[in-house]
Amino acid sequence: MCGLARMLLDSGAIVSGSEPRPNAASLELGRRGVRISRDQSGALLSRDIDLVVRTAAIGDSNAELQAARAHQLKNVKYAELLGQVMQERFGVAVAGTHGKSTTTAMIAFALTRLGMDPSFVVGGTVPQLDGGSHSGKSRLFIAEACEFDRSFHHLRPQIAIITNIEEDHLDCYRNIDEIVDAFRWFSRLVPSDGALIVNGIDERVAEVICAAEAPVQTVALNQDATWQTKIVGADRGCYIGRLYYEGAFVSELRLSVAGEHNLYNATVAVAACVACGADPAAAAKALHDFSGVDRRMTEVGKRNGATIVDDYGHHPTEIRATLAALRGRYQPRRLFCVFQPHQHSRTRFLLEDFASSFAAADEVIVPEIYFVRDSEAERGRVSAIDLVDRIVQNGQRARHLSHFDQIASYLKAAAEPGDLIVTMGAGNVWEIGQRLIAER
Repeated sequence: MCGLARMLLDSGAIVSGSEPRPNAASLELGRRGVRISRDQSGALLSRDIDLVVRTAAIGDSNAELQAARAHQLKNVKYAELLGQVMQERFGVAVAGTHGKSTTTAMIAFALTRLGMDPSFVVGGTVPQLDGGSHSGKSRLFIAEACEFDRSFHHLRPQIAIITNIEEDHLDCYRNIDEIVDAFRWFSRLVPSDGALIVNGIDERVAEVICAAEAPVQTVALNQDATWQTKIVGADRGCYIGRLYYEGAFVSELRLSVAGEHNLYNATVAVAACVACGADPAAAAKALHDFSGVDRRMTEVGKRNGATIVDDYGHHPTEIRATLAALRGRYQPRRLFCVFQPHQHSRTRFLLEDFASSFAAADEVIVPEIYFVRDSEAERGRVSAIDLVDRIVQNGQRARHLSHFDQIASYLKAAAEPGDLIVTMGAGNVWEIGQRLIAER
């Protein structure tokens, strides 16, 4: 929401909004003159407003939305407006269960470095891009395409990317078949003169693209694909590969962000940049300087000689990939992972997968589940203690500490030089790292 608001602000729109929990992105909008309320009462609404935009996480009972309707103001969901903006430009939509933010940021970063001045909306802050969004002078528009609430069905991309497909958002999908069907619908939005850039080894992606009208380019590591990167080495967790297009060598791809998964993301990004008119070798070279998205393996400071890293990962696959990458990057003496589950429904549906996803951690600390949009009934079906019990049954050390101050106190006493502390989750778990740095 903040990214789109910033892009509209850059385009000359008058923007106001509401945010009960102020964050860096909303505070930055406030410094640029955007009026932001905290109570969501509708106090900033009046009949002279042209459009009200809401996140899909806001339900129909929200007081501010009710106030907008009382004023008879036109209102749309975020994805609807994003689709309208994209329809006027050359759109690149980045979809998939994992890797959307980083891949979107990589594409925007490379195209910006190459002087192509794209517009973009990334679902996170990218320090090298001065935030998470920009309104550029070219027709290029790069944006994340989220499957939650089938939001990505509102987009109209010329180029669509599908990084992978797994079970997630099971509060709005009944099963994996419905998720696959939603991605199939999304793939059909790309016109025949566009392109689909997709994971070349994901069986569910293969199901999705069968009925697509657009030509398909596949991406893979160490396996045959339209775009293939062969891993040739790594430097403290940052991978180095040789990039090939249809079997012909293109360029070396050397990254400054850790993890094999990021080499895959970078390969996808190069393919997308080429679809936008960029030179592949130049795009690959540009990505060497990419340093990442905030809350994606972001080093935030130290405590007692231990390094503190923060990450947004909230799905079992993301946890596995991130912890493995951090082990390669830091080679810690011990790795403490503070994992805040995001939503009770996700925790319940993926409980067994979560329990086996912390193999790279020496100890897992779990606070209360971050409560967002689940019902009270759902809230009572699973607890953080249930997850801890499963992790322990899986043969690992884990403990439940309900409150952030308890966790901070425990880590202050336990952390030693050479340790790595990782705060992980899509909620406010990052606050623990800030406490560890600030409190002495």
